[in-house]
Amino acid sequence: MKQETVVVIVGAGPAGIATSACLNLLSIPNIVLEREDCYASLWQKKAYDRLKLHLAKSFCELPHMPFPLSAPTFVPKDMFVQYLQNYVYQFNVAPLYQRSVENAWYNRIAQKWVVTAKNWISGLVEEYVCEFLVAATGENSEGIIPNVNGLDSFKGLFIHSSEYDNGKGFGHKDVLVVGAGNSGMEIAYDLCNWGAQTSIVVRSPIHVLTKELVQLGMYILKYIPCSFVDKMVLMLSKLLYGDLGVYGIQRPFKGPFMIKNETGRSPIIDVGTISKIKTGDIEVMTAIEEIKGDQIKFTNGQETQFDAIVFATGFKSTVRKWLKDDGGLFNENGMPKHKSPNHWKGEHGLYCVGFASAGLFGISNDAKNIADDIFNIVHGN
Repeated sequence: MKQETVVVIVGAGPAGIATSACLNLLSIPNIVLEREDCYASLWQKKAYDRLKLHLAKSFCELPHMPFPLSAPTFVPKDMFVQYLQNYVYQFNVAPLYQRSVENAWYNRIAQKWVVTAKNWISGLVEEYVCEFLVAATGENSEGIIPNVNGLDSFKGLFIHSSEYDNGKGFGHKDVLVVGAGNSGMEIAYDLCNWGAQTSIVVRSPIHVLTKELVQLGMYILKYIPCSFVDKMVLMLSKLLYGDLGVYGIQRPFKGPFMIKNETGRSPIIDVGTISKIKTGDIEVMTAIEEIKGDQIKFTNGQETQFDAIVFATGFKSTVRKWLKDDGGLFNENGMPKHKSPNHWKGEHGLYCVGFASAGLFGISNDAKNIADDIFNIVHGN
């Protein structure tokens, strides 16, 4: 099967459906190819139950559709999934599901992109030809489980955070969470609430803020330089939490919003984990040195037995697995070579969305920019 269209979008997460919606509003034909059997599969199938958007709803809206006024400031997962369902319906986004893109290359003679995808329903390989190609598989395409010395000898259960729903099955078990980002901290809190004896590996310095401090900081960043905002929120954080170094949590030298601007790494938004750490209900551990059976040895020499490990160790881009001709848009890690705001456009009609380490706010901006750019090219503006 061969099909021609103006734009092919690979990936039906929030990035892909937002781009398709913007193109539909401009009456530009497009096809969205999605390897899973639903849109936003990371949210629908691979997000833990208690997850909420970590930023205020005004920073998490997709283009052309604000959240309802009745929605809480920090939207829970189920409400966000409903928002995405309404979004797909309102803007007539119709992904083709269970299409696993195997190859995408630019035909310089025809000056068009050729995309091949395995249809897991029919078993056939389909071909799509287009003038513009949008990589919307994003930076969270595949979960990472690090190469830990001796992990293959571990006798208990180990999973990536994308497989974690809740702590119901972990009650009274010794569970180690590896990774102290927002997901790891929240999963540790959830496990503790379900009765698990919970520990968390904190390898690197982190900033811990409340959601209100993050919201305040993001608001006043519009008017005050980042260095002053960082000083203010850090002072308030120290007043709230005191010296977390005594519990094994160090603060970075740079401020939280400076780090976010430079690396895309967000501060930790505390959901109650810190109080559990202070009471000893959650134990902070150093990095893992090696695993022997159910015994885990840490870099400070401590050895402890665990029944399960949850790796909240992030995700990676997989774009370089299928995109064979990226024109220098992506680096070896499958992330844009150019920093924001010049990261989203490559050569020969190639674009990317959801790779800016800027969350849903960045996705919204990228989707609008891409649709407008394609519209101007198509209409010769």
